[in-house]
Amino acid sequence: MENFRKVRTSEEESPLPFPDLPPDVVEMKVKEGSKIRNLMNFAMAQMELKGSRQIVFSGCGRAVTKTITCVEIMKRKLGGLHQVTKVRYKTLLEVWENQDPLPGGPAQNLTVHKNVPSICILLSRDPLDPNQTGYQPPEPRTQLGDAGEDTSSSSTKGLKRPLPPPHEELLTKKLQVQVPDSPRGSGTTDRRPDCHH
Repeated sequence: MENFRKVRTSEEESPLPFPDLPPDVVEMKVKEGSKIRNLMNFAMAQMELKGSRQIVFSGCGRAVTKTITCVEIMKRKLGGLHQVTKVRYKTLLEVWENQDPLPGGPAQNLTVHKNVPSICILLSRDPLDPNQTGYQPPEPRTQLGDAGEDTSSSSTKGLKRPLPPPHEELLTKKLQVQVPDSPRGSGTTDRRPDCHH
């Protein structure tokens, strides 16, 4: 294979694995080299400006993780989206060209069929059939206050215990470091960090 160079990759066209999609549904085909910002700008415009009710993200091979990332960003930005995920295999056709053909030697080109994992994710503002495989209901909305704290009391997912103010935390650590190094001996250490004798 060292004399061969990949000249073309094409994926077989396959229908989307979702029944009852409107004919004008937007399909975002995520490629390995796609820029997430560009994908999201287009997808958000479709959903917010053009009023699309459903959008499909699809990707295969190395683009699967990027596809999932786009979906998660979309769900976070819009909220209230129903999701159905379908995972399958797609066949990629790779054409390799012989760089150093011998007279009377093997063929100029090789065609390789590769099966790669593929993901299709449907996001919908309208409710979907919760009994179908791969369905995820919308996540509960959480309101963010001015300072970015989660002000909803109903959702405990993702809440962390509050941290102490940074000043107290640093002061405690400073004291723990200073006390053992104190030249005075035991029990008479002045515990104020700013006090030097």
